[in-house]
Amino acid sequence: MRTARWVPLVYLGPAVVVMAVACLVPLLSALQLGFYDWSMGTPWAEARWVGLDAFIAAFQDAAVWRSLVTTLMFAAVCVVAEMLLGIALALALEGDVRGMAFFRTLFILPMMIAPIAVGLTWRYLFDAQFGLLNAIIALFGAAPVGWLAQEHTAFIAIVIADIWQWTPFVFIMMIAGLANVDSSVLEAARIDGATWWQATMRVKLPMIMHVIAITLLMRLIDAFRVLEVIYILTFGGPGDSTEILSLHIYKTAFVGQRLGSAAAISVLLLVVVAALSWLALKLSNPLKDDER
Repeated sequence: MRTARWVPLVYLGPAVVVMAVACLVPLLSALQLGFYDWSMGTPWAEARWVGLDAFIAAFQDAAVWRSLVTTLMFAAVCVVAEMLLGIALALALEGDVRGMAFFRTLFILPMMIAPIAVGLTWRYLFDAQFGLLNAIIALFGAAPVGWLAQEHTAFIAIVIADIWQWTPFVFIMMIAGLANVDSSVLEAARIDGATWWQATMRVKLPMIMHVIAITLLMRLIDAFRVLEVIYILTFGGPGDSTEILSLHIYKTAFVGQRLGSAAAISVLLLVVVAALSWLALKLSNPLKDDER
């Protein structure tokens, strides 16, 4: 018996409506706020209409573009390193390795820790006076390094913290993808004389390329939205060397008390994240072959 078309609507309709309201109401509120000059603590009735001034100022603000460049650099370095490490770990632990369950559990623990705790942990590790890293350096007779007080080392610090926290996500996705590789294809490659490296590069990885692409895009989207760890570690400093776009929006809204400007700047972030999300959905659509 064929199911009527209205049956899925009955089951999915309420959830779709709730999700739509939960997503659209904040989005529309942010867009509305972008047309006003308003500060927290003042009545909304006192908000001053500024039209497109906040959006124009946001796109002309050099600080916004600097934070966007920092975000792009941060996302590129972190995501590339996480993908390489995650794939390497998955390939190393996909087989029957002694203690494999222990190592898999160990590698996913960082992802389970709250971002605030991750930021605090790495802040203590990078501390100039009492940090573990400087203690290790001192064993070799080197002078302590102010990791979070210098532009280049501060950027390296936030990159290391993000890689430590999110490489496990890539690892889990790759392990799941490799588990679905058809063993008969690998056996055929071995019979044809393929080495482990050839089988990996020409058989395994191409067969899970869709998983790699989706994981890459998901990490890119998350890298554009990261906030808590950098907030705890550097608060965008020294100067604005580690001020990514989401942190710049936070500072504009809650430090500068310019919520309208922050909402306008967030449109730039929204466009980038929405584009990446759309691309991820297109690549992950299981029905795309049937739609052609």
